[in-house]
Amino acid sequence: MADQYAHSGDDKRPTEIPAIRWEEPPEGPVLVLLDQTRLPAEEVELVCTDAPALVEAIRSLAVRGAPLLGIAGAYGVALAAVRGFDVDEAAAALAGARPTAVNLAVGVRRAQSAHEAALAKGGDGRQAAAAALAAARQLHREDAEASGRMAEHGLALLDELLPGGGHRVLTHCNTGSLVSGGEGTAFAVALAAHRTGRLRRLWVDETRPLLQGARLTAYEAARSGMAYTLLTDNAAGSLFAAGEVDAVLIGADRITADGSVANKVGSYPLAVLARYHHVPFIVVAPVTTVDLDTADGASIEVEQRPGHEVTEVTAPQVPVVGMEAGGGIPVAPLGTQAYNPAFDVTPAELVTAIVTEEGVVSPVTAEALAEVCARSHTVTAG
Repeated sequence: MADQYAHSGDDKRPTEIPAIRWEEPPEGPVLVLLDQTRLPAEEVELVCTDAPALVEAIRSLAVRGAPLLGIAGAYGVALAAVRGFDVDEAAAALAGARPTAVNLAVGVRRAQSAHEAALAKGGDGRQAAAAALAAARQLHREDAEASGRMAEHGLALLDELLPGGGHRVLTHCNTGSLVSGGEGTAFAVALAAHRTGRLRRLWVDETRPLLQGARLTAYEAARSGMAYTLLTDNAAGSLFAAGEVDAVLIGADRITADGSVANKVGSYPLAVLARYHHVPFIVVAPVTTVDLDTADGASIEVEQRPGHEVTEVTAPQVPVVGMEAGGGIPVAPLGTQAYNPAFDVTPAELVTAIVTEEGVVSPVTAEALAEVCARSHTVTAG
């Protein structure tokens, strides 16, 4: 079950508004999410009391972003365990909620493994639930720490590639504190550049069809006092042609063993534009996003989302959890079919560098990716 309640939060920075948190009120533990479908119009929290509610929140994109999905998945397993539900059933449902985002399955497995290990050692249900919760909290802490290290490595890379500062950075989708236990992935790098006086302009793709750039990245940039400009996705080419982009910074939902990058649809065209215009194309993601068990981009299952997200426009203040098609404003004739992949895949040869908390991979090769994963104690075998 899920309940919603609103709070203003007008005087807070995005890094002070947790995208996810565990609470233990008298009526029982809950997982509290900042409902990202309601931003920027209002800051509303979604309270999940069981795994099915969290699954729905994940599918509706109330909670989203690769690192945060991993954290949510781990907490979801812990929630099922603490409340006495079937942990394996909850884990299976959670892991399948967003098939492309590898972090979700990684987080689920981590908490599930901790639960199983506690039972195998002779612990009771309460002790096993505590172990699952401890694993989720540890993953949450590790992601926050990884965010800070990615920002450091990414800023150093920008300074190396673009000496002198004054960076004009183009980003796609949303990669800030709304998708992380810390300050994000690609956005965290841009934020670090801003704080050190090196960011001249953040170009924000609106990111259709759900406008995560316009609704979420612009929201975070504004609250952080960054110099930013919003543009339609199809205006990016003219921006490159005008010489106004120094680097592209994006996140990732899955990076395969050969370095192919699955990210929000629209990322691949940016990589092609960047290559043609000799602009660095940089991917920022934790090692938990690297899936060494998936050989290449062709092996990635790309999620196809509902067509009504393209054929209708829904105002952000309208609740979308459980909303059926027809709840928005039609922008296409009735019965129009829509092609709506959630992601596209960028081949490794178009990626200048992959920035992780363990360091920078450049050039991007299978060997270099495997090495950076081996350095991390957080990577989980598939």
